[in-house]
Amino acid sequence: MKGGKLIIFSAPSGSGKTTIVRHLLAQPELNLAFSVSATSRPRRGKEKNKEHYYFMSVSEFKNHIKNDDFLEWEEVYRDNFYGTLKSEVERLWAEGKNVIFDIDVVGGLRIKKKFPDQTLAVFVKPPSVDELKIRLKKRSTESEDKINMRIAKASVELATAPQFDKIIKNYDLDVALEEAVDLVASFIAEDKE
Repeated sequence: MKGGKLIIFSAPSGSGKTTIVRHLLAQPELNLAFSVSATSRPRRGKEKNKEHYYFMSVSEFKNHIKNDDFLEWEEVYRDNFYGTLKSEVERLWAEGKNVIFDIDVVGGLRIKKKFPDQTLAVFVKPPSVDELKIRLKKRSTESEDKINMRIAKASVELATAPQFDKIIKNYDLDVALEEAVDLVASFIAEDKE
């Protein structure tokens, strides 16, 4: 696989990475396309297949693993697999796009390791774990148990921040959005190898 640039945004749930990624996608000068991840988890709310995720059964997901169809994958929670299909990235590169990911820290670091020179890995740091819990509760999309699982995972994820190329502190969303645009624009402008 060889193509355009890869831009990874990783963070604990509720840090604001999805909001930042959506803002970046709305900047036409960045020439970005979103990499839709695959998952074995059930759909939530109004999520659509091939738009929000490639939804598949656990057995379908495992078949893709067996066939080496993923750039990276992980079993995030029991029988909840997430991964990036190689075909998705190749499709976006074929369109001449730079690919942006809204992905968990483990997956983000795996992609960075495979493509060190063409990847910008950005960690979005929340104001605090307490603030994360407030944000997750406001979403009203998950049970208290799921929220507590995400909060427990957040402290582990926060420890990985130094392994990323850049850290954006999302204490003020407008500042974080501006910083993200500047970072990505600078990275894309670098000479391609």
